[in-house]
Amino acid sequence: MGLEIDLLKNYPKVKRDPKARGKEKTDDDRAIARQFGKEFFDGDRKYGYGGYRYNSRFWKPVIPSLIDHFSLTDNASILDVGCGKGFMLHDIYEFNTSINVKGIDVSDYAIENCIETMKPHLQVADARLLPFPDNSFDVVLSINTLHNLGLDDFIIAINEIERVGKGKSFITLDAYHDEKERIAMEAWNLTALTVMKVNQWKKLFMEIGYTGDYYWFIP
Repeated sequence: MGLEIDLLKNYPKVKRDPKARGKEKTDDDRAIARQFGKEFFDGDRKYGYGGYRYNSRFWKPVIPSLIDHFSLTDNASILDVGCGKGFMLHDIYEFNTSINVKGIDVSDYAIENCIETMKPHLQVADARLLPFPDNSFDVVLSINTLHNLGLDDFIIAINEIERVGKGKSFITLDAYHDEKERIAMEAWNLTALTVMKVNQWKKLFMEIGYTGDYYWFIP
């Protein structure tokens, strides 16, 4: 198991009100969101992002931390599992155009409407069956994605990340430390199927042999 490290510490913080969000969301809203289609990315805010558009202020401050942490140099290769419209990969590529970037997402809509620069580098695929040979990537990233799977499928996806990577990876997951955070997460959660306490996640990582780095999303 790798490091518990906040590689997204420079990502702009957005003020969140989980209690208000919990009152607004219905089971139907969550069902629509979990289709990860147009409604989730560019529909009403109650279904997801409420308009998922590129803005350099989000990922650009994060990229140097990722590059430094993984010592990425020219011709390094990166896979983003759950890449959405490819905004993070776009900013990595702009930082160093010699880095080879690839992304997959289960959403046809996200890939079809990805940022123009990433169109040759992204494809629709499932985290449980990554369409790449063993040891294909120097680094595999998955940000706020794998918790959208049930536990058994999550384990399969982690095994796939281990398979296609060369030993370096970073994932972020919905989590909580105590009852107060659990209640806030329950209210906030729109799409995640597997949410656990931080210590439960760590225990699972050890049991299934996840060797990469990790951190948490806690509203």
